[in-house]
Amino acid sequence: MAMMLVKQCKSLGCDRLQIWLESGTRQEGVDLVLGDDLEIDGEALYINDQQVGRKVDVSNAEGQSKARSIAGSVEWILLDLGQWKMIPIENIIAACDGGPTKVAARISSPEQVIGAAFALQIGVDALLVDEKTLPTALIAKSQRGESASSTVKEDKFSNFELSEIEIIEVKEGGVGDRICIDLTSMLQLGEGMLVGSNSNSMVLVHGETVESEFVPTRPFRVNAGAAHTYILMANGETRYLSELKMGDEVLVISKEEISRSATVGRVKIERRPFILFQWKDEKHNEAGALLQQAETVRLVSGSKLISVTELKPGMKIMGWTGGAGRHVGRIISADVKER
Repeated sequence: MAMMLVKQCKSLGCDRLQIWLESGTRQEGVDLVLGDDLEIDGEALYINDQQVGRKVDVSNAEGQSKARSIAGSVEWILLDLGQWKMIPIENIIAACDGGPTKVAARISSPEQVIGAAFALQIGVDALLVDEKTLPTALIAKSQRGESASSTVKEDKFSNFELSEIEIIEVKEGGVGDRICIDLTSMLQLGEGMLVGSNSNSMVLVHGETVESEFVPTRPFRVNAGAAHTYILMANGETRYLSELKMGDEVLVISKEEISRSATVGRVKIERRPFILFQWKDEKHNEAGALLQQAETVRLVSGSKLISVTELKPGMKIMGWTGGAGRHVGRIISADVKER
């Protein structure tokens, strides 16, 4: 797939953990001291008399939304944490990962240091601590330096290339909540959506555009699978099918690899029997999906369509390989395993 690869060179220092001290005497390992080369004036954050970012109270959903909204537009975001600490830190790290904005967290106890320093296997870029928490923060800084290694992260999507995936298992998948996605625009023959139980390997499920003597077409619909299934959105993020709602923008892609955005007009949920099938993709990832056991649910195999009820091990169908970890749908430079 024609993806841009971005090197995250921890070993060269671009992921070095900074230690900021609330007050006290500067010592080895401390990068900035509040009241000296670090200043907080209201919500404005200054380093060496230059405004570099904002302090944001992320103790509630509104504050977290504000922090995410300024990601990419400032050099630093300093997080003031409430009762919830790790979830806000993870959410803002995910929002800033791969961009120009660095994340600092105000940490109030030694017990919080390691969690913040290694959140999502990425960690914050700076810890603002008091003197009692400083020794633990310096240990975390040393550990980050020792574990630093070059990692590769896939950039957000500029091109999609579908590839053949090989079916390795097909079996009955029980009964569950099946989700159909009805669009506000019509699908063409050959178009569908990328879905799967794993975010890094998905299958192309064709729209209900094929004529049949038994049922009418629904050329605005993709029968996308079980409620837990991931779907690729128009902005390159993933979402669970259960989270989709009217007005969301999903990715529609054709077997010719032409992709476009389409708006969700309705999500239809019903109890239906499933077929569970698993595959191996071009990167040797093993993944799978649960789709409704119905002849009208079709997958793309080269120039023809195959009903999910006709699947057998050894068959080749069209899919997509992402190859990156995600947090709340966003690509992150961390090792994430899904089985």
